[in-house]
Amino acid sequence: MDNLSAFLQQSITFFAILDPIGISAIALSILSTNITKTQMNTVAYKATITILVAFFVVIISGDLVLKLFGIDENSLKVMGGIILILMAISMVNGSVEKKTSKDSADDKNNEELSVIPIGIPIAFGTGLFTTIVIFKHQAQSALDLLSISVAFCLNALVFYLILRNSIYIKKYLGLTGQNIITKLMGLIVGAIAVQFIIGGIVALSKSYLGA
Repeated sequence: MDNLSAFLQQSITFFAILDPIGISAIALSILSTNITKTQMNTVAYKATITILVAFFVVIISGDLVLKLFGIDENSLKVMGGIILILMAISMVNGSVEKKTSKDSADDKNNEELSVIPIGIPIAFGTGLFTTIVIFKHQAQSALDLLSISVAFCLNALVFYLILRNSIYIKKYLGLTGQNIITKLMGLIVGAIAVQFIIGGIVALSKSYLGA
């Protein structure tokens, strides 16, 4: 049951931070206005492959960065929580930084934009990076790492399906509907951030007081 609870928490966390509905709106604002369904499928595929590659790079080597700089896991929890809180506030206020950058797709290839900036850093940014590293440090067995990987891969699949159908989603939900969903995801991200911060502070306090 604990493994199932952890898997559900990981899945919900990744979904909230990825915010595929919000990303789909950003993607449409960046890509060509006359983009076809076939081109959108290609963009979704390449963006999904990008975030999957980034995930496995981080989960394999992310902790090496922490060891290199001598960063404590709980310190990362606190800092990661602060980053997520700032992201959550921006999502709730409807002013996420990644949504403010708008490139003209008339002069760029849609497929190039699918990797940068849609894949990285719009979809896979600092929030996901810190969250993945934190989850990895919480893992106590190979099964836990498998749980994290499966949770992210499932979210990557959802991300792909939503992005490839973003034209239809925008038509049915409209800008208001997409904004509402993003605000709800912001609340979830904020709650997760608070847990990270409190957990990190409590662990650091015990460590320093016990020393």
